[in-house]
Amino acid sequence: MALPSPPPARVFAELLPAPAPAPSGREVHVSGSAELSAGPDRARVSLRLGSRKEAAGAARSSVARRLEYIAQSARQRGVPEENMTVTEDFSRVENTYQMEAEVCIIFSDFGKMQNVCNLLIEKLGTSVTISPPHFYHTPEAVDTLRRQVCVAAVGNTRRKAQEVCRLFGQSLGKPLLVREEETKEWGGHIDGHLSNSPDSLTVQERIQNATAYASCRVFAVFEIKGKENRRNKLL
Repeated sequence: MALPSPPPARVFAELLPAPAPAPSGREVHVSGSAELSAGPDRARVSLRLGSRKEAAGAARSSVARRLEYIAQSARQRGVPEENMTVTEDFSRVENTYQMEAEVCIIFSDFGKMQNVCNLLIEKLGTSVTISPPHFYHTPEAVDTLRRQVCVAAVGNTRRKAQEVCRLFGQSLGKPLLVREEETKEWGGHIDGHLSNSPDSLTVQERIQNATAYASCRVFAVFEIKGKENRRNKLL
């Protein structure tokens, strides 16, 4: 599991009854759970290119033209400049000059990612090497999944309490205690995680492999009110 370790079980919410009047003691204690998944929200693609020439300027210009074409193609399809990183390496190899470059592009739209990669393969051919995309979750996406699964578990627990009360002709009152008891997370990738997926996997298979899962179990105590209003029951 590559996601950051979840925090230990903690109190999600606790509502204490007012000191007066004295509580009636009529309560329903229930537990509930939920499980959710979230696909990756980012993809990183690396493109490598190089040139070896007898003249230093020729080697540099050959790579520079292709770098500009790659950046222009990405910008035209909505990729912001800050999502592109270029690293260059210039060296002398025997009696020639070698210029190598790597472009890393981060995509939030996977359709645009495929369009850009397909265009560069078509226009640049074997002069550029494109790595398979690495899909991952941003910390914000992981936090969102954790919140959503907790809220879903609380909702399931409340519905269970309502059904129990209705079974006995009672009405569910306010929550007295809601406690998150257990959370689990598995699957998913973060940005620093190096995927071991084989190059033969399709894009959809890579997305599925990078999907994150989370489960949550909560315990809750609700007040039981008097008999359920018949009008509300009919609704």
